Amino acid sequence: MNGAVTVKVYGIGNCDTVRAAMRELAAAGLGPELVDIRAEPAEAADLERFLQAFGEALVNRRSATWRGLSEAERGLDPVRLISAHPTVMKRPVIEAEGRLTLGWGPEARAVWLGNG
Repeated sequence: MNGAVTVKVYGIGNCDTVRAAMRELAAAGLGPELVDIRAEPAEAADLERFLQAFGEALVNRRSATWRGLSEAERGLDPVRLISAHPTVMKRPVIEAEGRLTLGWGPEARAVWLGNG
């Protein structure tokens, strides 16, 4: 992957995992662009694509936001749930050149940094 590619990082600016991904992607010369889903909610079409790619893993059921939801809210369609409560989305979702990854674990690092 070359540096001319726009790498979109969907997440929240104050999330440690998102900040680590941004730092490492920048250090690799990829020029990541943060899409802060709290300040600028993701489009429903983007959330649908993410849900298609990652299924239920897109919803972070270990988050403080999830723990604070009512049973009715937890039962919402994931796209509606994340639209209403952006911080319940597992992050980051990273996208470039038609590829998507979720989180910043070894698999995502291998895709974007080529090591792993």
